[in-house]
Amino acid sequence: MTAPVTLTGLNHWFGTYHALRQIELSIEAGEYVTLLGPSGCGKTTLLSVLGGFVQPDEGRVMIGTQDMARVAPAKRPTTTVFQDYALFPHMSLRDNVGFGLRMAGQGRRARHAKAEEMLDLVGLAQAASKRPHELSGGQRQRVALARALAVEPEVLLLDEPLGALDLALRRQMQDELKQIQRRVGTTFVHVTHDQEEAMAIADRIVVMNAGRIEDEGTPQRIYRQPRSLFAAGFMGEMNQIAAMGTGAALETPLGTLPVAASGPQTLCLRPEALGTTGSLPLGTAVVKDAAFFGTHCRAHLAPEAAPEVILTAHLPPGDVPPPGTRIALAVAPEDLTVFPA
Repeated sequence: MTAPVTLTGLNHWFGTYHALRQIELSIEAGEYVTLLGPSGCGKTTLLSVLGGFVQPDEGRVMIGTQDMARVAPAKRPTTTVFQDYALFPHMSLRDNVGFGLRMAGQGRRARHAKAEEMLDLVGLAQAASKRPHELSGGQRQRVALARALAVEPEVLLLDEPLGALDLALRRQMQDELKQIQRRVGTTFVHVTHDQEEAMAIADRIVVMNAGRIEDEGTPQRIYRQPRSLFAAGFMGEMNQIAAMGTGAALETPLGTLPVAASGPQTLCLRPEALGTTGSLPLGTAVVKDAAFFGTHCRAHLAPEAAPEVILTAHLPPGDVPPPGTRIALAVAPEDLTVFPA
């Protein structure tokens, strides 16, 4: 089973600190949603409200057709996977996965069968008799996921579940989480501060800042067309340039651009948007330094028209340009994003 989630008018305070500010969010049944933002933005508090570990001061928490705002965690159709796995070291993997079913009163044969089914789902069918200390970090994370899914929650909550893994294993687990979610069809709500992780796994990303939702949408839309300056800067690298709109055009240190805007503005340019082939010329820039990153060369450039403005650019992965190299910069019109300053 799976269920939609609807949060309405959600507010919560810790003393005088306003941790969640008028949250309005709808999550479709079977959707994979990530809550993304910096430390202290409210994403973990919001997940705790969904799981019942924090009761909101105001608002509704609808899971399916029921308001769960005042319902205890054990009585909700939710399960939480934590970063620290919380596996019982003295139990086999089979017994760890079946623990929730045991607490629910299910018989040994039935819960063992379900536990082995879930271990097979996460690729550990042959390890059912092992103990957690015999596994790698990624395998222990799979066991924690299998245990959460064994009780068949309508909504699975994941609190930075991959944060303790190294980069290669984290990327592998990102792929596996997505595949497992597609197979079981359960609604997943996943907290992370890692933009790459959010884009790799989510159907929809919810960007949070200071207790508010700044933006929400598909990874592609948020990255390419962010709705706020914060979301633009948080979703990967972004060059931010002070500019002035004159109504029909935008005056920038790089020249006049055909953007309709008035008053002080912030021009945002992704590093990969800066190149030599766009239809809008930005003048010549001098390479300050550059490094090879495999898929691109990451360079810092000083425009000759405004050398105090240092731009970050992702150049083609050929020869690394030495300092002092002059490059003619250009950008495509669709890569220009502007926000009121």
